[in-house]
Amino acid sequence: MGSFGAMLKHPDDIYPLLKLKMAARNLEKQIPPQPHWAFCYTMLHKVSRSFALVIQQLGPELRNAVCIFYLVLRALDTVEDDTAVETDVKLPILIAFHRHIYDPKWHFACGTKEYKVLMDEFHHVATAFLELGKGYQEAIEDITKRMGAGMAKFICKEVETVEDYDEYCHYVAGLVGLGLSKLFHAAELEDLATDEHSNSMGLFLQKTNIIRDYLEDINEIPKSRMFWPRQIWSKYVNKLEDLKYEENSDKAVQCLNDMVTNSLLHIEDCLKYMSDLRDPAIFKFCAIPQVMAIGTLALCYNNIEVFRGVVKMRRGLTAKIIDKTRTMADVYAAFYDFSSIIKSKVDKKDPNATKTLSRLESVQKTCRESGALTNSRKSYIIKSEQSFNSALIMVMIIILAIIYAYVSASPRF
Repeated sequence: MGSFGAMLKHPDDIYPLLKLKMAARNLEKQIPPQPHWAFCYTMLHKVSRSFALVIQQLGPELRNAVCIFYLVLRALDTVEDDTAVETDVKLPILIAFHRHIYDPKWHFACGTKEYKVLMDEFHHVATAFLELGKGYQEAIEDITKRMGAGMAKFICKEVETVEDYDEYCHYVAGLVGLGLSKLFHAAELEDLATDEHSNSMGLFLQKTNIIRDYLEDINEIPKSRMFWPRQIWSKYVNKLEDLKYEENSDKAVQCLNDMVTNSLLHIEDCLKYMSDLRDPAIFKFCAIPQVMAIGTLALCYNNIEVFRGVVKMRRGLTAKIIDKTRTMADVYAAFYDFSSIIKSKVDKKDPNATKTLSRLESVQKTCRESGALTNSRKSYIIKSEQSFNSALIMVMIIILAIIYAYVSASPRF
């Protein structure tokens, strides 16, 4: 009923949702026949459906390299995330993980659900890794080594300052940005991006996830995970977990807004990185997650629900972003629109209101100066809701369902 209600409110979501569903079906049909590659692409779909959809934008050789890169880092992250694994067991595995990817016999029991399967059958990932070109292998090994060492460092270190926060996010996500830039360069499709811009691409995504996942991380069993820096949250509460209690709602929202404001610092680097990309497939692969990140921040900003449950973008808007993010002009328009949403939610009494508005204005200035914000552009984010007859919506859904069934059943040549 919730999905149907969302379609009634946002009827222009229907077509992108249908296209996304068809893309997911096609992705399942494109799984390679070799057992190790079949495992890797099936697992990719299970551990990150959205990433699996975005990765299909890439050409076959680069797609394989990025798939393995992602799975290796997901496995490394699974070791770090499993709070049931004792520290003295975890540390040497994190530090040596870059060597395990060369060993098709290595595996380690940890994680839950699909992540446990990934770790139990990691030999498939190692086998696929060994089939990649030398340049891809070297890039993946280098980033895995540096990330494992950084994760090991923060197993024994709290995120105290904003500098610690940036350093932690660099190890777990900024290095992903550096690694992807190396893979794009190894494929001879892009110039090698600067470390600063590559790092910001990762930090912006990671900080968005850390903000959105506060409640999940703080309620982690057997031990909570804390990534919000003490330097920020201690201005509002005595303990990080105090933010989830109703009596601290006002302070919690102020702290949340402080965290979002911090993340806005990376946007201009991200826009510069994306504007320098030449390959259309790589551009879309990079741009879609960034647009989804600014959209998620717009949803989270000034929203007490971050401390009450799951706050996530509606599926229709996600589908629309995947469908409409094709050029840099689309990215500038989306960042402008989503930053306008955040701007409209800023309470002048918020302690960080001035800083937040200043950073948003800087982002919007960059978007305006790009020349992409023409009067003729169609904003798919900020517009008055249209009123549609429910019967008309039902007719549209039936027609689209018939088209979908026909396309799915048609033979492919």
